[in-house]
Amino acid sequence: MKGRVAVVTGASRGIGRAVAIDLARAGADVALFGRDEHALAEAGAACRAARADAAISTHSLDVTDEHAVASAIGAVLAEHGRIDVAVANAGQAQDGLILRFRGADLDRLIDVNLKSAFYLCAAVSKPMIKQRSGAIVLVSSIVGLAGNAGQSAYAATKAGLLGLTKSLAKELGSRAIRVNAVAPGLIETAMTAAMPAGAREHYLATIALGRAGAPEDVAPVVTFLASDAARYVTGQTVVVDGGFLM
Repeated sequence: MKGRVAVVTGASRGIGRAVAIDLARAGADVALFGRDEHALAEAGAACRAARADAAISTHSLDVTDEHAVASAIGAVLAEHGRIDVAVANAGQAQDGLILRFRGADLDRLIDVNLKSAFYLCAAVSKPMIKQRSGAIVLVSSIVGLAGNAGQSAYAATKAGLLGLTKSLAKELGSRAIRVNAVAPGLIETAMTAAMPAGAREHYLATIALGRAGAPEDVAPVVTFLASDAARYVTGQTVVVDGGFLM
């Protein structure tokens, strides 16, 4: 990954933060996108601690704003001249039975989980096509693969990312741009900390490895998919769930 330039959305905490750190450790210069300036600054400092000579930048923006994403990508290009890796990690969860789910809540999930990834992919595709190289990784969820009662809206947006992954892999493959997805299971983040105790126990009882994962369990898989070690892998979804879906 040495000399590569990577962009990670939702990079201020959780999986995104771990991915940014792992990419920096692997040799990439990393641009961290997120809304929380303070948390972004802390994540950026952690990236520099992982590799002292890493070129790290933080960009506070709303990734559901198409123009803001395009502008931030423009700033990264102005600084580095290229973008080699893009990780669409920004996400939000909201549970609710379909009979009680409000349209406004559905719109928000679509904006954060699906549209933001689409906007990122659209913005990085042009420079990657010009370079005739690049790797895009979309962070989905096992819920997008298997569904889950009470999470129909969340599952729909995460499943949408899998369709986006396959379509873009076919669309961009002739330009040597690879597009893959990861589908994490129960990972210890602020998002999963809000799960009801009963649901959490159900998940834990079904995981073959008998524990929840950590963001650091997902990050190396993303780094692998972004690296030359995965140079013949595209259009795939790698499940990182400790053996929940088998």
